[in-house]
Amino acid sequence: MKQGRRGMSRNGVDKPEVAKWDPGFTRQIKNLVGPIIKRYFRAEVRDLDAMPAVGGALVVSNHSGGMFTPDVLIFAPAFYEKFGFDRPVYTLAHYGVFIANVGDWLRRAGVIEASRENAAKALRSGAVVLVFPGGDYDSYRPTFKENVIDFAGRTGYVRTAIETGVPIVPMVSIGGQETQLFLARGDSIARRLGLKRARVEILPISIGFPFGLSAMLPPNLPLPAKIVTRVLEPIDIVAEFGEDPDVDDVDRHVRAVMQAALDELARERRFPVLG
Repeated sequence: MKQGRRGMSRNGVDKPEVAKWDPGFTRQIKNLVGPIIKRYFRAEVRDLDAMPAVGGALVVSNHSGGMFTPDVLIFAPAFYEKFGFDRPVYTLAHYGVFIANVGDWLRRAGVIEASRENAAKALRSGAVVLVFPGGDYDSYRPTFKENVIDFAGRTGYVRTAIETGVPIVPMVSIGGQETQLFLARGDSIARRLGLKRARVEILPISIGFPFGLSAMLPPNLPLPAKIVTRVLEPIDIVAEFGEDPDVDDVDRHVRAVMQAALDELARERRFPVLG
């Protein structure tokens, strides 16, 4: 069916989020932006062979680098390079990033609004869904605690995997918190200023280039820290936890597996930024 306005059918009804992915547009981004990001961060994506070759999979990762997090632009190009464009990678994101034309471009590249419904539709379609349970809370963690897996108690990703019957594929990355010096999340400051009423839970404080000290704004540019991402073995929830799994038990296991892998990457790392 031909489209009128972008993302709308001729009868004016919104297309589902997952139907807005444009493989041709995604390929252009992969070919244009992917090599720049890979070179700038000297990025490595290890053990992509661990990814299930077919079917839906929920990739669960720590989130790094603050406002200019490069996580998706490191993982997605590597995934498409290996597996092609027959199966999309959808990334769950906060609704606030979908602004005007930027929102349209993001949806065409596979970024969808974070909701259990959208995630379930994507997973049941056989796609890979990338989720960062810790969100901004994780991406602004202090640099001195950069190698700690902390999802802020969020376990919705486990429920989504259980309900859709897909494996959880843990993934960890290191180096993103060295793109600037993250000092504090500023969650207590945000509470005192009453920013939660505007759904702002943190007011992160960092030091970077070119503005020096920043309380989220103005945003500093990321330093070219070396970033290494590692894909871990899929977790079959039913096989490991039975037909009626406890969500908290699964979450603890996922975080423990990720923490062990992140500790290994940390032991390999010789110098901050340089890697």
